[in-house]
Amino acid sequence: MTDDAQPTPAAVAPHKKVGMLPPYAAGKPPVAVPGLRPYKLSSNENPHAPVAGVIERVRGVVTGPEDAPSTLCRYPDTLSTGLREALAAHLDVPADDVVTGAGSLGALSQVITAFAGHGEAGRGDEVIFAWRSFEAYPIVVRTAGAVDVQVPLTADHRHDLPAMLAAITDRTRVILLCTPNNPTGPVLTTAEVEGFLAEVPEHVLVVIDEAYVEFVRDEDAVRGLDMYRKHANVVVLRTFSKAHGLANLRVGYSVSRPEITKALRTVATPFAVSTVAEEAAIASLEHLDEVLEGVQLVVDERERVAAALAEAGWDVPASQANFVWLPLGERTADFAAAAQAKALSVRAFAGEGVRVSIGEQEANDRFLEVARDFLK
Repeated sequence: MTDDAQPTPAAVAPHKKVGMLPPYAAGKPPVAVPGLRPYKLSSNENPHAPVAGVIERVRGVVTGPEDAPSTLCRYPDTLSTGLREALAAHLDVPADDVVTGAGSLGALSQVITAFAGHGEAGRGDEVIFAWRSFEAYPIVVRTAGAVDVQVPLTADHRHDLPAMLAAITDRTRVILLCTPNNPTGPVLTTAEVEGFLAEVPEHVLVVIDEAYVEFVRDEDAVRGLDMYRKHANVVVLRTFSKAHGLANLRVGYSVSRPEITKALRTVATPFAVSTVAEEAAIASLEHLDEVLEGVQLVVDERERVAAALAEAGWDVPASQANFVWLPLGERTADFAAAAQAKALSVRAFAGEGVRVSIGEQEANDRFLEVARDFLK
């Protein structure tokens, strides 16, 4: 090596935990097909835009009042005080029990970061959840240095709560319950969850993920807020992404007791919820009747689609969310390809099944056409 030669730098390598993370597969856009309007039914998005009052509020935040400049150059309130107070009034909970985050996923990340990690002597804390469920769960858990314990769903695509109880060890720190379950759709009942919580050790945190709660019509479905009021170790997750149609603005929240929220605020990413997102969420709560009218339209379409699938010969789980699940097994890729040929994108889970979001009526009709033809 000459005097002016530089040594070859070592390659920069990520931490080994990155190689252990499954990739998050976001819903893909539909492929264009001549003569057909493309529809994206792969991301559980609300097909209806936010209500007019929300659009008006967002416009005002972006442009600013006539006698003052826009506030976009300023940081948001890191505690989302206005939104927490609005949610406190809406949910009948103390504002201090509400912690906001970038969607319910951001709120979940706070929970896992605060309550699970590498554990003692390098042994990761354990987080139990049903599988298949929300695909971000193992990503969040492993990123925190914890160990995910996946408990298979029952034959009817529901949480196996007895098996989840049996999976608890002295390393268990958090249990995740997704209801309605994404991507399969069924809910957990009040009786089931009450019995479950009675058996879970009090030091184990139980997260009830209710991202799709507004679409639930089953009277026996568990109400997460009721469980939070009865059990000090329960955290409820909710979001404005689905029913409120604010997926792009990333605003969600958790509800839990003060001893839990203190830890969540400590680890929360500062300024995760923008002023635009906060004001949009507040405005959506102020126009909740209009929001719920749109939700009911989606529910009506879900029921129509489910009935048509049953009539065509499909055996699908009873969904209480804004999507339906087709348990296709090894034929999953074939169905996704058939939908793509009709300018529809669906969410395929290889070797397991296809989740199809409820979209516009034309999109749903075309999906049903594909489903009928596929059985033939």
